[in-house]
Amino acid sequence: MDVDGSKLICILNKNWFEIDDIVINILSRLSVKSITLCKSVSKDWYRLINSPPFIKTQLIWSKENPLYIVYPHMYFIPNVYFMEGNGEIIDRIPLPACRNFSSLSMICSFNGLICCINYASPLDMTEVSDLDILICNPAIQEVLVLPNGSPSIEDPSIGVAFGPGINEYKVFRFFYAACELKVKHLECEVYSSMTESWRRIESVEHCPMDSTHVFVNGRVYWFICSEEHPVPGSILSVDRDENFREIRLPDEFSENSFLIDLDGCLSMVVVYDEDEEKMSIWVLKDCNESIWEKKCSDYIPIDAIECVDSVAARKNEIFFITSAHYLVFNMDYKTWTELDIAGTFEENFPVAFAFTESLLPCNRPLGS
Repeated sequence: MDVDGSKLICILNKNWFEIDDIVINILSRLSVKSITLCKSVSKDWYRLINSPPFIKTQLIWSKENPLYIVYPHMYFIPNVYFMEGNGEIIDRIPLPACRNFSSLSMICSFNGLICCINYASPLDMTEVSDLDILICNPAIQEVLVLPNGSPSIEDPSIGVAFGPGINEYKVFRFFYAACELKVKHLECEVYSSMTESWRRIESVEHCPMDSTHVFVNGRVYWFICSEEHPVPGSILSVDRDENFREIRLPDEFSENSFLIDLDGCLSMVVVYDEDEEKMSIWVLKDCNESIWEKKCSDYIPIDAIECVDSVAARKNEIFFITSAHYLVFNMDYKTWTELDIAGTFEENFPVAFAFTESLLPCNRPLGS
């Protein structure tokens, strides 16, 4: 037995890296909650789980089965829900370290990192206090509160571009600076996770309607107001290298439209004003020429008096949240499924995003 045991120890020592690969392959397929519990098994497992190769492998597997993250607008004890496409609630967890912020709004989700904002009350009639911006990973209960940006005389609009590193990001912040003769001037500044500071960039011509945006394949997209009315007139986009572009809307659009990431392409869900029960899905085929293609159209199985409040995309399905229903539209079969989750959330009018559980940190680069 001693001889056999000595041989086994020798084999383990010689093949340590191969064993590491096997453990990584097994543990990385678990949920983040289970992986966190595995850290307490041994020092070796703790080291392994915190290593960049494990974190990257876990993200790869997690992307194969994305969830939805659902966030009700709550003023106290804000919680988020991880949900499968069939409506099964996987977990409910509090937003990390967010109890000091009231009325947070979630505005994006990517690789397990989410961004929340909080509009503080104006200090006086001529200047508003800065926008609180938080980058969170709810799965590992980590949060980073960004430093204050430049003063603005109106509520700023922001958007987050992720990459090129696995947990790198830039936050674009559009704001109106006060100039002489009380003339407001539109400016833009960028926060980088690598420098951990804000930097002003060249002046921009357009300001997004608000902080509602989508990040798709290296670019951030917002709606821009039309000149005549406060409805979408076009789309503003910017890449990670800070190159701006304006994109025309498709032939059919309405005030009640939503930008989504559909299989790596910028897409738009249009709910028609004249018929609240009908929607169309458009896909951008050429951003240089603003060429759109209608993917499909269908009637939404809701009452005419209902409003669509939130739309999210996951693989081949679109998740609709209305004022009274939770619906999933399967694009392959053109079928609708109503989810029996009414009354699950503490408050009305939640928002939803596609979500990938990850172990990515919010505030430090992930090593190689």
